[in-house]
Amino acid sequence: MLNNLLLLILLTTTANSGGLKLATTTSIDNSGLLNVLLPPFEKMFNIKVDVIAVGTGQALKIAERGDVDVVLVHAPDAELEFVSAGFGIERHTIAWNDFIIIGPANDPAQIKGKNTIKAFQNIAQKKVTFISRGDESGTHKKEVNLWKNAGITPAGRWYLETGQGMGQTLIIADEKNGYCLTDRGTYLFMRQKIKLVIFCEGDKELYNPYSVIAVNPYKHPHTNYVLAMALIGWLTSPHGQKIIANYKKDGKTLFHPIKE
Repeated sequence: MLNNLLLLILLTTTANSGGLKLATTTSIDNSGLLNVLLPPFEKMFNIKVDVIAVGTGQALKIAERGDVDVVLVHAPDAELEFVSAGFGIERHTIAWNDFIIIGPANDPAQIKGKNTIKAFQNIAQKKVTFISRGDESGTHKKEVNLWKNAGITPAGRWYLETGQGMGQTLIIADEKNGYCLTDRGTYLFMRQKIKLVIFCEGDKELYNPYSVIAVNPYKHPHTNYVLAMALIGWLTSPHGQKIIANYKKDGKTLFHPIKE
């Protein structure tokens, strides 16, 4: 259905459509995925997509105000609240990767081989430096939930919040020789720039889906709902999904398409 809609929009949309405003996460932006995913869409419609890359929480707040037309984020609970409150419609999951826990190679908290919850408990008990984004992003929301499941309220000199995006947070974690929760895509994109290594991966708690949502035009009539739906159609189309599947860094897959 969405692909038929995409064709209809392609036949009816003109170059003076006003462009499209997309709010997305720094993890998507830092990974470089949009650099290969958006140009074919922009060429197809002869438009420019203006991208605002922030944490998921901030992206959804921007969308609530009607300052963008569509969002691409990764915090399912927050996304469902956004839709149920009437701010967004047509939520579609378009890709996934996973979160990982990385840290210094000498592993001072001894988390290698531990599950996610035990790893967080070890880090807190040993008071080893942990770098948090602290920015209400999807990654930060996931981290907060993991601490809660571990029965820990992180506080103290060992726990540092950057208030920065994923890429900058990884650089800070590397400089401070600390542990960090990150999405795999950003880590793979930046791993030549940092020395931190993967210790925890594969737990079901670390699943990380990405979804696209159109801003509700009934709530914000000035938004470009037509092009928002065109982007959703593109991202869920076989061509868009193939681009996601083929995007790699150093031979490693950064994101998995939903339609495999």
